[in-house]
Amino acid sequence: MLNMADGLNRLGALAASPVVATLATAFADAGFELAVVGGPVRDALLGRETHDLDFTTDAQPDDILRIVTPIASAHWDIGRAFGTIGARVRGEQVEITTYRADSYDGVTRKPVVEFGDSIDGDLLRRDFTVNAMALRVTAPAQQPASTSGPQLIDPTGGVEDLIAGRLRTPIDPAVSFGDDPLRMLRAARFSAQLDFTVDPATFAAIERLRETLTIVSPERVQGELVRLMQTDDPVRGLRVLVDSGLIEEFLPEVSALRLEVDEHHHHKDVYEHSLTVVRQAIDLEKQRNPGAAPDVALRLAALLHDIGKPRTRKLEPGGGVTFHHHDVVGSRMARKRMQALRFDGETTDAVARLIELHLRFFGYAEGAWTDSAVRRYVRDAGDVLERLHILVRADVTTRNKRKAARLASAYDDIERRIVELREQEELDSIRPELDGNQIQEILGIKPGREVGEAYRFLLEVRLDEGVIGPDAAEQRLRGWWAARG
Repeated sequence: MLNMADGLNRLGALAASPVVATLATAFADAGFELAVVGGPVRDALLGRETHDLDFTTDAQPDDILRIVTPIASAHWDIGRAFGTIGARVRGEQVEITTYRADSYDGVTRKPVVEFGDSIDGDLLRRDFTVNAMALRVTAPAQQPASTSGPQLIDPTGGVEDLIAGRLRTPIDPAVSFGDDPLRMLRAARFSAQLDFTVDPATFAAIERLRETLTIVSPERVQGELVRLMQTDDPVRGLRVLVDSGLIEEFLPEVSALRLEVDEHHHHKDVYEHSLTVVRQAIDLEKQRNPGAAPDVALRLAALLHDIGKPRTRKLEPGGGVTFHHHDVVGSRMARKRMQALRFDGETTDAVARLIELHLRFFGYAEGAWTDSAVRRYVRDAGDVLERLHILVRADVTTRNKRKAARLASAYDDIERRIVELREQEELDSIRPELDGNQIQEILGIKPGREVGEAYRFLLEVRLDEGVIGPDAAEQRLRGWWAARG
């Protein structure tokens, strides 16, 4: 729970920090107001680490640039048309924006930029009350000098909502989301990031206005989805998206996991299972890679690994349910959806491959693999092998402790064997013992399809039998060639 006394002390420390103090002095000397605004104020009150300070001011962009130039080691005006000047001051990156009073046309989410004349008006246009607070560090011209210290500005009840753990829009949510539908996605992200509940009226507005998300570009939607998946526990935010129906507008495969349960055919809740896999994957990711940046591809694969099940479900006589080939089907579905959301090729390939391979291990648990099967597992996983280790382990959500222990032991064994084989054979770079040029020379053929077929034959020999030596590989190649006639 928020302790206001501690929070106010942290705000005081923020105001006294070198970068804020330097800017406050410069703007006060020039006769302008300045306030830290948004996330840094919220995070200071909550005792969370702050990043990249944002400021708001009554100074116009030209004035901002003139004020910061002497005190900044670098500055840029790429956001000048929107009233924003960026700078690096005392080693920290800051953005300073003129008070805004934007309006929207309801057709696009691009605002008609209008500069405002008050900090209260600027705060009212922000997404949520907890982000609509400011710490004023210079006094307005009309304010007495005796009250010129740092002042918390909170016109919409952001502090009360911080205490309540609630996300609420500063104005009517229908107006706020109508202005910028991307704010609905931010509600899910901040719900997960802050562990807050979305206010009922705000949630109801998301349900009513979810279709307006279509005016938002796929790149923007993808960006918010990535930010959600980067949180320590995205599940709360995912539930907001699914329960409100908003996810239907950009990732309907997730809500489709809530399969109807036939009274005569029983299977586990695929949706709840998938959310559990996300959480378990994140826990394992942190254990195996402490301090590393969140692995979005792994987390998306955990969320989407079973999206092929609704399309492949088959009710069998006697109450059984099968999902044959849901791994392959799900991989294709994930690739198509991620391409629609404009994910980069590397992330898309990684997620698709992880989903396609996530069931492969369970054959190993039923009977020990040969060395060649282990080699193929590593070869097919390629550069997602370590992620595959995590996903496969996270996919075990059974409450049967004996079964869970058996699966964990089997995967411990396969990882041990991979390490041993890697040490023996440099498993990460498995190649035939003869290259393309040698194949052409031995068989007396020119570059073409037959060289590729010969190469693949030798690769299978390498996978099945390990290192046999160039002479033996040549004999096998000649025998394969002769058998082809």
